[in-house]
Amino acid sequence: MAKKIVLTGGGTAGHVTPNMALIPELKKEGYDIYYIGSYDGIEKKLIADFNIPYYGVSTGKLRRYLDPKNFSDPFRIMKGFAEARKILKKIKPDVIFSKGGFVSVPVIRAAGTLKIPCIIHESDITPGLANKLCIPVAEKVCCNFPETMQYLPENKAILTGTPIRTELTEGSRSKALSLCGFSDDKPVVMVFGGSQGAGSINKIVRSTLPKLLEKYHVVHICGNEKMDNLLLNTPGYKQFEYLKEELKDVFALADVVVSRAGANSICELLALRKPNLLIPLPATTSRGDQLLNAASFESQGFSLVLREEDLDEKSFMKALDTLYTERQQFIDNMNKSSQMQPTLTIMKLISDYMK
Repeated sequence: MAKKIVLTGGGTAGHVTPNMALIPELKKEGYDIYYIGSYDGIEKKLIADFNIPYYGVSTGKLRRYLDPKNFSDPFRIMKGFAEARKILKKIKPDVIFSKGGFVSVPVIRAAGTLKIPCIIHESDITPGLANKLCIPVAEKVCCNFPETMQYLPENKAILTGTPIRTELTEGSRSKALSLCGFSDDKPVVMVFGGSQGAGSINKIVRSTLPKLLEKYHVVHICGNEKMDNLLLNTPGYKQFEYLKEELKDVFALADVVVSRAGANSICELLALRKPNLLIPLPATTSRGDQLLNAASFESQGFSLVLREEDLDEKSFMKALDTLYTERQQFIDNMNKSSQMQPTLTIMKLISDYMK
């Protein structure tokens, strides 16, 4: 009889890409794979390439602040719970793996009523509200940071890291040189601010560009509709809104990386041993999780951190030069990390909790 697994998670790419990393491994192990997401979220688009059955359910967000949707979203979640329960009774999966986001709440809570074992993954240092609602019915809670263990039930917490797509390790430096039109005479700085780009990082890179280009080539993944057309033909500077297939090649080309501090992004940098400068989202525009993520990676010697409020041309150039000069020390520290085989660890957990 075939082994069946349901994957869930969505709302942002970060709640989907680790599931995408698991799919090829699950296929190799002979699992029948199903995905439950929202009706039309980003997860539906990202999972389409894998040709696995996709089911949409109603979802809503539980907010800690006043919003008119606070009155309607609980009803959407209740509807999603009923839909998820019906889908799970039809599929009869042996196990569920959740990467979080609010779409996972009705799925995991419905699975709890059907006694289907659930493994969930928390990316950030402190659990988000969606995962807090799922933890009581989960068998195990995987996490990325040693600091997270104190926030989780002792008998459920397991430090795994985040699964990353195998193809990210298979990039070609020469392909990326050709793609970017760079010669091989300068080190390469890769800049990216997540799937939406990062306005403050884009701004500082462009204002510092003349100084940057004296020492480095710069490949800049700047986000949807955030390219600067006046800089399109600048030698040594290549912009992209978004990269999919070519991302692995650009990673292979990069000597150092400038990034936000989203958990999945920095776990990819750790797995690829890329020395990095993190500029986390400030607490004024987020729940502060990126600041905690960055502080953890800084304390483990994996990253340099520059806070957005301290960001100017002088501090940016100084941090980048320090990072490049001391890059081998960061690589050595990353090589000592215990979170080097997250996919294998999670695959074993899935196998252990097969119903």
